[in-house]
Amino acid sequence: MRAWIVAAFAVVLVVGGAAVAALLAWPTAGIASSTTGLATVSLPGFSGDVQDVSVKGPDGKPLPIGLSHGIVWPHARLAAGTPVKVTVEVRRPGWIGWLVGHHDERTVRLVTPVARISSTLLQPKRGTAVTVRFAEPVARVRVGRTPRRGLGSGRVAVPLGVVASGAASAGTRMVAVAARRWETLSEPVRVSWFVAGARTRVISYPAAGRRLLPHRALTLTFAEPVADVLGSRLPRLQPATRGRWTQLDSHTLAFQPTGFGFGLGGTVRVQLPSQSLAWHVPPGSTLRLQQLLARLGYLPLRWRHTADPPPTPAQEVAAAVSPPQGTFSWRYPGTPSSLRTLWKPGGWNVVTQGAVMRFEDEHGMPTDGFAGPEVWRALLRDDLTGRRSDRGYNYVFVHETIPQSLSLWHNGRVILTSPGNTGIAQAPTAPGTWPVFEHISVGTMSGTNPDGTHYHDPGIKWISYFHGGDALHAFPRASFGTPQSLGCVELPESAAGQVWPYTPIGTLVTIES
Repeated sequence: MRAWIVAAFAVVLVVGGAAVAALLAWPTAGIASSTTGLATVSLPGFSGDVQDVSVKGPDGKPLPIGLSHGIVWPHARLAAGTPVKVTVEVRRPGWIGWLVGHHDERTVRLVTPVARISSTLLQPKRGTAVTVRFAEPVARVRVGRTPRRGLGSGRVAVPLGVVASGAASAGTRMVAVAARRWETLSEPVRVSWFVAGARTRVISYPAAGRRLLPHRALTLTFAEPVADVLGSRLPRLQPATRGRWTQLDSHTLAFQPTGFGFGLGGTVRVQLPSQSLAWHVPPGSTLRLQQLLARLGYLPLRWRHTADPPPTPAQEVAAAVSPPQGTFSWRYPGTPSSLRTLWKPGGWNVVTQGAVMRFEDEHGMPTDGFAGPEVWRALLRDDLTGRRSDRGYNYVFVHETIPQSLSLWHNGRVILTSPGNTGIAQAPTAPGTWPVFEHISVGTMSGTNPDGTHYHDPGIKWISYFHGGDALHAFPRASFGTPQSLGCVELPESAAGQVWPYTPIGTLVTIES
């Protein structure tokens, strides 16, 4: 009896051991990286059949995939270096499932491959194709804006489409790459080359003479190490710009502007030991210029935006290049039609020119009516800090029909009307609209009479020049209301004294019949 019990116990031990061994050693699905797809799934003999495959991205959300011949293929573009979790569910054969389990599940974490350029500084031989090499095979490459096709299953060397000779003995290209066809292209990487003995020893991105965006990094790559070319000094920027130089590698320096960046509409120069390089910064848009002038109180219009105003210098600059949506409306009811017809949103016009001149005058700048880098920087700074003009809007219109008169319009109403004199037939006052460009309380006026004689009149009061030698000013006459001047608009002294404070530089004067 005792022997039977021992034998039975031994059988149980053997069967149990075999079961445990089966559980531990039974073949299971394998998951590994793929040279073409996202992953490979292998099924050793007797492991079963794949019941389901799922892939989750770094956010835990499932990604669309397919399984073909043991390769998992993504159905959407993935970025290089993306961590994913691949899970495979296997249904085991029924004859063994009772022992080792009917289902098996394997999960592996993978990272999508990253293609790397072996060297970003090339030294091709003269007359040979400039070729970029990669540390591993790549499936997709874009040089500049041109994709390189026909890479097959992957190549480690890709020509840039340039032969190193003549003007192309030195140069630079932006190269974007993907290790797999289903990956998105990487951020472009700058690849530069120099042929030994080439005259060009420094190349820039953007290329010298090209357009430079206000906040784009400016990169210089030298044929020799930076330390050998510059020593301990950094390149000098003109005009001085807030930002920082960074050495990217032994041959490359980059300047990243901060604040309002490179001045809109200006020229940027970099002074190097042996040469000077220059770039043009595009101006801000006329529409955004008008939006800012309206917001700051320099136009007879309001502008209301449909989104929050830019809160940072970088966003102010971005809005200057690409204006936000919004609407203009006239600030005052009954705005003179002669002023309304001059306005055109998005197009340059004398209303905009006058507003720029007034802004320049109030900020102590040369009043040329041109929105250059200094004007844009001041406009953006005022908008960012909420600095508004509180002087209102003034407009002068002169009627040449007899009796001739001048009307002064301020903040929505005519506050003064006075008789005046315009030019005689031999020296007429030019019709049209002009901004005041010089504003002096007293001065000397000189010129030539129609008969060829000269005049020299000192002590003329309340002068506002608006077109060439034409001006609003006081002048002693026995009467007013008829053509008597040599092109100016003459006013009685009392009226001229009242008008003058309302005609600072930039004020529009319309001469109409």
